Amino acid sequence: MKIICIGRNYEKHAKELGNEIPKEPVIFIKPSTALNLEDEFYLPQFSQDIHYELELVIRISQSGKKIPVEEAPNYFKEIALGIDFTARDLQSQLKKKGLPWEKAKAFDNSAFLTPFKLIDDLRNNQEIKFKLQKNDAIVQSGSSRDMLFKFDELVSASSKYFTLEQGDLIYTGTPEGVGAVKKGDILKGNLEGDLNFELKIK
Repeated sequence: MKIICIGRNYEKHAKELGNEIPKEPVIFIKPSTALNLEDEFYLPQFSQDIHYELELVIRISQSGKKIPVEEAPNYFKEIALGIDFTARDLQSQLKKKGLPWEKAKAFDNSAFLTPFKLIDDLRNNQEIKFKLQKNDAIVQSGSSRDMLFKFDELVSASSKYFTLEQGDLIYTGTPEGVGAVKKGDILKGNLEGDLNFELKIK
C-alpha cells in the first residue's frame, strides 16, 4: 500500500507558505508506516514545529497504470479525511539545502486517516466541504471545488509515474490555515457537516 500525497493543491495554501502555484501536481510519497488510524498523535522528538494539514483522501479501488483522466472515476469510490503531519522546521532546513522532504513528511504516524465513506453517499459529492477545529476554533475550511487539480486529474497524473494498486491512498492537498500543534491540543475534523474525528495530540 502506497500513500501518495499532493502538495500545493490549493492556491491560497501555496501562497501562505510562499510557494509558486504549480502547473502540474506536486507529488511525494509516504511509506505505509506513516499511516495512523488511532485517535492519538504523539509528537516526535526530532521536531519542535509539527504542523497539521487537513486533507480529503481517496482510496484506489482497482489497479491501473497510465490511466486517462476520463477513465479515472472508475478507480476510486471512497473518501476520508486525513492529516498530513509535517515537521515544518525540518522541512524548511531541507528545502534550503535542496534536499528531499521525506524526513519532514514521511515519518512514522504522520498520515492520520479516518474510516472511509462512499463518495456517492455524501450530501454534495461535487463540492465536498471539510473543516478542522483546533481546541474548538475553526482553523481550516476547504472545498474540493477549490482544488487546483481535481480527483480525476490526480489519479491520472499519479498513475503516469506509479502503478496504482487497490488500497493505495491519495492525500489530495490541504487548504490554507495550516499551523502548529502542541501537546494537549485536540483536533476535530468535519466532513460535509458531520463530526468525523477527534484527535488528541500527545
